[in-house]
Formats: sequence, structure tokens, C-alpha cells
Amino acid sequence: MRLTPREATENQWFHRGNDDGMRAHGEPRQHGEPHRWERVTPNGTPARDKPGRPGWRTGSFDSIPHSELMKSVSRRVSDRHLLKLIKMWLEAPAEEVDDRGRRRRTTRNKDEGRGSPQGSPISPLLANIYMRQFILGWKVLGHERRLDAHIVNYADDFVICCRGSADEAMRVMRSMMLRLRLTVNETKTRLCRVPKESVTFLSYTIGLCHSARTGRSYIGTKPSAKSIDSLKAEIHELTERQWLWTTVEDRVAKLNRMLLGWSNYFCLGPVSPAYRAIDRYTRHRLRQWLRGKHKVQSRGTTRFPDARLHDEFGLIRLCDRPRSFPWAKG
Repeated sequence: MRLTPREATENQWFHRGNDDGMRAHGEPRQHGEPHRWERVTPNGTPARDKPGRPGWRTGSFDSIPHSELMKSVSRRVSDRHLLKLIKMWLEAPAEEVDDRGRRRRTTRNKDEGRGSPQGSPISPLLANIYMRQFILGWKVLGHERRLDAHIVNYADDFVICCRGSADEAMRVMRSMMLRLRLTVNETKTRLCRVPKESVTFLSYTIGLCHSARTGRSYIGTKPSAKSIDSLKAEIHELTERQWLWTTVEDRVAKLNRMLLGWSNYFCLGPVSPAYRAIDRYTRHRLRQWLRGKHKVQSRGTTRFPDARLHDEFGLIRLCDRPRSFPWAKG
């Protein structure tokens, strides 16, 4: 079977496993020089001309082949003891919980020679190292320039932003993933045309937003509904009746720490509506907890008004935070 020049180049790229020492367009990189990436999304064009196709690799942590991954790691790490430790960690037994809540120990990663345990800080790092072949290959093989398609990725999530070439970008992406022995999550991979549709990436929803001052529409980011619901679930857990034996200072400190961490990440775009919703829910849950602790039969709004929750107990107000953001002072 005769290969086209592009296919031959791709075969050579993946055979060599090039994932370091190259610039975005193939030229050598000086030692210690940071990588330079081109723009992620084109600017200055009508929004209707910006179709994008987000794609997620199906459980990249579960499907990364150990042999190819260790080759990529060994090009960066020369300490054989550290390499052995990483290899042992990849093959370590893991405890899984089935649909019925039963725990069982599995050695699937070792038996299949693939997969990286989730929940560890090193797993996203290893995923980034292995996926570097895909990111650099996309550029060096010319797909980015030919399709005007730009990849934005973090660990095992990525989005391909392109104009009018989404179907071809999808085909090329599938082909490259197959060569990397990774699979694509068909349930999460879809074509999304912004701003008619919105896409969620890294817990941000990217789509049509409206200015509170002028009412004009624009493409922006905001916290996703799922991220807000997840935070509410954690707030609910911190204010359950099982914690009635703790002090109000302890509950407020834990709530504040959680709220600050969440808002430090979700600080881009029109965040005020999400902040107000979280503030209302937090006050409601803390008031419910205080009612149970002090055995108050009423709704508690008279004994524990909003001002007391914030001023006396020290509960933070997320809705006040945007005023302190650096871009709010410009």
C-alpha cells in the first residue's frame, strides 16, 4: 500500500516518539527556552464563523500504555531509581468501588500494561507528558496551519478550536489518538458552534454572555452549572446535623476556606450571578445548622440575620470579591 507524503511523515513522527526538543513548527529549541504557542482562538471575526469541536479522551488515565509512557518519561528523567519508582507506582494495585458501593482491590493496570491511577498529583503530569506527542505532532505535522485548528488542553481534557474544518479535524484527531493507543470518549465528544451553543471546559462554560451595563452580548466564560452544584453539595455536607457538636467558628472557617478556594479559580467572566447564588445558599445552610445547634424552632432569620452571619461569625461574601480583582481596579 502506497502512503501519501503526509501519512509517511506521520508514521515517521510517531515511530520516533517525538515529544520534546522541538518548536511548534519543527525548529530546534534552545535548552531552557520556554515553548511558544500560537493563539488559541482567532480574534476579530464574526462569532458565527467560529465553530469549535471539543474532544475528551476516554479515561486517558486508564488507557495510557505504560511502555510508551515510560519512554517519554525516560527522555526527561535519567535517574533509574526514580524511573523504577514511577513504574512501580503505575503497576501498584488500586482499590475501586463498584456501583453497589463495594470495595475491591484490582491489579488491572499491571495486568493490562496501561493506565495511571487517578487522584494523585503525578497523574495529570504523566498525562501531559504523554499527550505532548499529540500536541506537538498536531503542530509539526501541519494540521494546525492546514486546518486553522488550535488545541487547548489540560491533562486529559482538550478542545480543538477551528473554523469550518471541524469534521476533518475530528478525523485527524481520531487517527492520531489511535496511533497513541488512546481512545476518544464518544459520549463527550461533540461539535459545538459558539455562540449558538455553549461548551464546558475545565468547569467553565464558554458561550454567549451579556453585559450587565450595556446589555450587549459577547462570547465569554462563566462557572458551569455542574461546578456550582458540586460546591453546593460540599457546603451541604459541611452543614449537616452530624456536625452540630462542632463550634460555629470551626464551621465558618471551613466554609470560608472552601469558598475562597472555589472563587480563586472561578474569577473569570461574569461571576457575580454565580457568587450571589452561592452566598444565598451558604447563608441558608449555615442558618439551618445554627437552628439545629441552638434548637431554634423558627426559620432563624430573626436570631441569625444575614448581617450577623457575616459581621459577627465572619462568613465571607463572595459577591464582594469582584471589586478586589486586579482587572476591576483598572
